[in-house]
Amino acid sequence: MAGSPRSPPPPPPPEFEISRQSRIFAALSKKVIDLDELRMLAAQGVPDAAGVRSTVWKLLLGYLPDDRSLWEQELAKKRSQYAAFKDEFLSNPVETARQVEKEGNNNDNAEHVENGLLHRSEVTQEEHPLSLGKTSVWNNFFEYTEIMEQIDRDVKRTHPDMHFFCGDSSFAKSNQESLKNVLLIFAKLNAGIRYVQGMNEILAPLFFVFRSDPDDKNAVWSKRSFYQIFSALCCTAYS
Repeated sequence: MAGSPRSPPPPPPPEFEISRQSRIFAALSKKVIDLDELRMLAAQGVPDAAGVRSTVWKLLLGYLPDDRSLWEQELAKKRSQYAAFKDEFLSNPVETARQVEKEGNNNDNAEHVENGLLHRSEVTQEEHPLSLGKTSVWNNFFEYTEIMEQIDRDVKRTHPDMHFFCGDSSFAKSNQESLKNVLLIFAKLNAGIRYVQGMNEILAPLFFVFRSDPDDKNAVWSKRSFYQIFSALCCTAYS
């Protein structure tokens, strides 16, 4: 005869929860944080107050150094790096062509432009939409079209029960766009892995925690700060 179902363990007493939170706050307040101690405390659960969870995750996932005095410098470096990735890997060929045209105008080549369009003789092989050159922005764009479409489908299916990710609000659409950007940049930087279905589910909780930081400055910068964590996780998981 099967035994009776086991009842769930009772919740910890309030004083235990207060003690655990105070120990995590104390660990985070040190000038040089003991990551082993923090890892042990986090294994019991991380409180969701005052952005503690996002800070703990960033530390334990290697995004922030254990020395608090280096945080601002490290954050600035990583945000600058991601901005450079966006400029390099998310460029729109149409916008690139327009920029080339603008630069041509600034270089006194206006006589070669009619009605805002370059003469055929002025279009280089790299700028031609049918170019197969490795440096062609159009060739690079079309090479990843299928991956971009797969990413778009998966991101739209990410946590459909959460308004944070789904819906017609500008907030949800902005979050979806951030997810797509990170996934596409990762695919382009890691040609041996590219995009694998399900990566959106790894990325979503990271972005949710960082974007929900009650510190408005951290929340806004989260769009530029969580790529490196996601990249490190996926390279480990898929290597």
